[in-house]
Amino acid sequence: MSEPAGPRDSNIWQRTFRIWDTYFAVVWLATLVFVLGTAEPGWPVRLTTAGLLLLLVPWYVWFGRCVLVEEGTDERRALIFVTGTIGLFLAPGMLVGQTRLMSFALIPMCFICLRMRRALVAVTVINIAPVAGWAVLWRPSSQDVFYNSVFAVVTLVFSVAMGSWTVRIIEQSVERADLIAELEASREEVARLSAERGALTEHERMSREIHDTLAQGFTSVLMLIQAVDAELERDVSAARRHLALMESTARQNLAEARALVAGGAPADLNGGSLPDALRRLAARHEAEVRVRGDVRPLPPGIEVVALRACQEALANVRRHAGPDASASVALDYARGSLALAVRDTGCGFDPVLPHPGYGLRGLRARAAEVSGTAEVTSGPGDGTTVTVLLPIPERTDP
Repeated sequence: MSEPAGPRDSNIWQRTFRIWDTYFAVVWLATLVFVLGTAEPGWPVRLTTAGLLLLLVPWYVWFGRCVLVEEGTDERRALIFVTGTIGLFLAPGMLVGQTRLMSFALIPMCFICLRMRRALVAVTVINIAPVAGWAVLWRPSSQDVFYNSVFAVVTLVFSVAMGSWTVRIIEQSVERADLIAELEASREEVARLSAERGALTEHERMSREIHDTLAQGFTSVLMLIQAVDAELERDVSAARRHLALMESTARQNLAEARALVAGGAPADLNGGSLPDALRRLAARHEAEVRVRGDVRPLPPGIEVVALRACQEALANVRRHAGPDASASVALDYARGSLALAVRDTGCGFDPVLPHPGYGLRGLRARAAEVSGTAEVTSGPGDGTTVTVLLPIPERTDP
């Protein structure tokens, strides 16, 4: 028997089972008409047979239908129903040969209720036993016995073939339904994992954006505050210059925050070219910018990576290179690539040693997103050079 179906499948089975009810009723009624309409045997036998056939109806309606409709019914109840059905059928089948028409409704129920081996036994009894009992009871001619026996054997073979084919179809349908359920569960799991991955990717992206914009801007403001505090008493003009730079940095941070919220381009790139954005950025860090090659608009993703890489490199110069270090930015437009190099004359470091922080790791991750590379060259006392090489799609070339 099949495994229990889900609520939706059960409802579908119950609705379509009405077709089976109609089929059972039509076969039963046709059998009753054939029994009452036959010429032999006499009326007492035919009426007795019709009365016995009537018992199949309440047995089917009150007990059998529940066994058939409720998938997953235990084998014991199914066996009781099939055994009772065969018992009610055998006597009419032996009394009047036309009663065997009822087997067309009883045989499918055997395959629905029982496992294959027991179903084959039940089908064999339904086809053979009535003929054998009829031959013993009425002693018909050998020719009638032969014809009825051949008909019973053919019906048995046909029943076994159709029943086996039906069972295989049902099993395949169940397997297909299970496979579809597994695929739907897998699709839901993939969707869940994709959503989690998307959320993680977005979290990483926002972390890089905040680190490369707001965090660096606040760091610059803090450093400028320290510089102004040291210059107020001995160099008022320098303090005023740093105050103006502090205001510019704060305004830039505010613009970057608004751009992050709106999901638009970085504030420095909004309405301008990449070289102009780098010059404004370098001016806040008192660095020089040199541009070579054919300046042209590039895909937004390429320009954002170049700008953020420059921001990170210049912020590192301010934090780590030392107070006397100077910095320069070189932007080189080649035919199939864009190269950005940020050099400083600071104290340098050993890039082989592990270093805390997110900056350089995030810079390499940004470059990798557009199939680019980021390299850091440095040494103690030799300054630092950050080089970012980004490929440019051919369609953007003139």
